[in-house]
Amino acid sequence: MRPVRTAVAGVMLGVLGLAGCGQTGGSATSATPTPAASDTATTSEGQGTFPVTVQAGNGAVTLSQRPERIVSLSPTATEILFAIGAGAQVTAVDDQSDYPPEAPKTALSGFKPNVEAIVAAKPDLVVVANDLEGVVAGLGKVGVPVLLEPAATKLDDTYDQIRDLGAATGNTAKAEEVANDVERKLDALAAAAPKGKGLTYYHELDSTPYAATSTTFLGQVYNLFGLKNIADEAPDAAGGYPKLSAEFIAEADPDLIFLGDTKCCGQNAATLAKRPGWSGLSALKKDHVVELDDDIASRWGPRVVDLAQAVADAVQKAAG
Repeated sequence: MRPVRTAVAGVMLGVLGLAGCGQTGGSATSATPTPAASDTATTSEGQGTFPVTVQAGNGAVTLSQRPERIVSLSPTATEILFAIGAGAQVTAVDDQSDYPPEAPKTALSGFKPNVEAIVAAKPDLVVVANDLEGVVAGLGKVGVPVLLEPAATKLDDTYDQIRDLGAATGNTAKAEEVANDVERKLDALAAAAPKGKGLTYYHELDSTPYAATSTTFLGQVYNLFGLKNIADEAPDAAGGYPKLSAEFIAEADPDLIFLGDTKCCGQNAATLAKRPGWSGLSALKKDHVVELDDDIASRWGPRVVDLAQAVADAVQKAAG
């Protein structure tokens, strides 16, 4: 089985086959009609109206009232929830949710979810990135609403998921602000980047090494800057995450190397130089190896802007 990191944003490759959440018929969320205003629950901030129905990866999910005990089993969802002002509603997060630092981290697992352990946290909403161990159906049987927000396959998925979670938590206005801000910042970084330089790159997911092609979520971030991905020429695209040989990478000799395995696998420019045939790579000779934060490089929430900034800085330096 491929390492977890090969399924962009820290989820297994099988997750990428799931239907993405977000907009259906032009809208990511819709308010459930109510017979009278007096029957409608509204948040104290006036940002959301309940009942509300959210179109998630597991279909239409209706929430009768504002959730106050949210359990997040997705590090990306955790980041989004805190970014949109729903942090106070989050009572437990999984063992991989390490950002922001104040997130209530527990021993709950998103990769091996235990329905009984989740229910013990008394959630009124659970957010997951994948439906492993039948967790969605299991929680459904005991009446716990679940939002499946799968790994993003395109940038629009990020904006949709931010809005989904905003609607589901009664933080619609703040979520809209965050989604628009992320899109605006990405557009600005792309517009300011040098164009037409024909720079090639290699993004390493782990030291196997696995890479990500231009068709993936990660690839779309790099596409903003007009970079050419050497992994696109791999003999076997493997669903967008090919395993490349050391010889293939050495022969391609990318102008830029981005490492998404600095924390998990201890990789850096020095370790790359010790790989057979790699010491002569242009990226190493010219100091164009970018050591990314693994978490930022593997999640699809608001911090995708930080990833894009790192890419923009590298492109500026290489084009300089």
